[in-house]
Amino acid sequence: MEIHKVVVAGGGVLGSQIAYQAAYCGFDVTIWLRSEGSIGRTQPKLDKLKEVYRETIEKMATPAGKSPAVWARGIADAETFDPAACIQKAEQAYAGVKLELDMAKAVADADLIIETMAEDVQEKIAFYTKLAPLLPEKTIIVTNSSTLLPSMFAEHTGRPEKYLSLHFANTIWRNNTAEVMAQSKTDPRYFDQILAFANDIRMIALPVRKEKAGYLLNSMLVPLLFSAMDLFVDGVSEPESIDKAWTLGTGAPFGPFRILDTVGLTTAHNIVKTYLHVPEAIAPYHFKAMDEMLSKYIAEGKLGKSTGEGFYKY
Repeated sequence: MEIHKVVVAGGGVLGSQIAYQAAYCGFDVTIWLRSEGSIGRTQPKLDKLKEVYRETIEKMATPAGKSPAVWARGIADAETFDPAACIQKAEQAYAGVKLELDMAKAVADADLIIETMAEDVQEKIAFYTKLAPLLPEKTIIVTNSSTLLPSMFAEHTGRPEKYLSLHFANTIWRNNTAEVMAQSKTDPRYFDQILAFANDIRMIALPVRKEKAGYLLNSMLVPLLFSAMDLFVDGVSEPESIDKAWTLGTGAPFGPFRILDTVGLTTAHNIVKTYLHVPEAIAPYHFKAMDEMLSKYIAEGKLGKSTGEGFYKY
């Protein structure tokens, strides 16, 4: 079976990016959303992505376009880059992505479901339980969960042999990696098919051969973010100085608090909450203080870059 129709469940930061990128690469894409309010939050993300793709393509067409700071590998290869054709594809992607509130209608003929729900175990279980009886036999399901293992949800999907993880980095048109991770009941042929799909949407597919919370990227990134927040909540320093220590000391383009704002403080908060059961006496970080700090920011509407303010103002 070839993959043609893709349904992205959730229109958050990464959900909207995954949908747009898949549509850019010619797939039939629908974003399933839970409420009218979700449409109101997702559509502006798609509007912005249309602008970002056009601006990026135009910059790629300049003399400085092939520099690593400008070139977006998810958009085109340098050898075959055609700016006009790429802009046309970006316009078609914007016009092609459909938003749907009716789950049964959204998934009726889906070849692939990409779940991008919040990092909340019970929410994901509820989603898969509702989804399972609606799916055609052919449908493969993947989760974009950044920290939760696919084996936690495989039985709830009703098709564990067709269930695995496909994890993307933020800003996928530029940071075009896709980590593909199976769980013990995944049929190897579907693992191979998702690796191929990742390549088909211009990602660099990275096979994760052993189930690991955090995959490759977040196994390295989450400890960095925890360390940064720990320095802040412990009163050691403030976000701006912590970020400068990282960027100036390593040459990285962004510090951990800029990364947190980009990922979104709600996602960060959900990850922190999964560690609150660890007794404070043996916890490697001040998780309770992080939870309280992030709860305060979220209550004030400071969710990160998507809302114009998080640890920084945008």
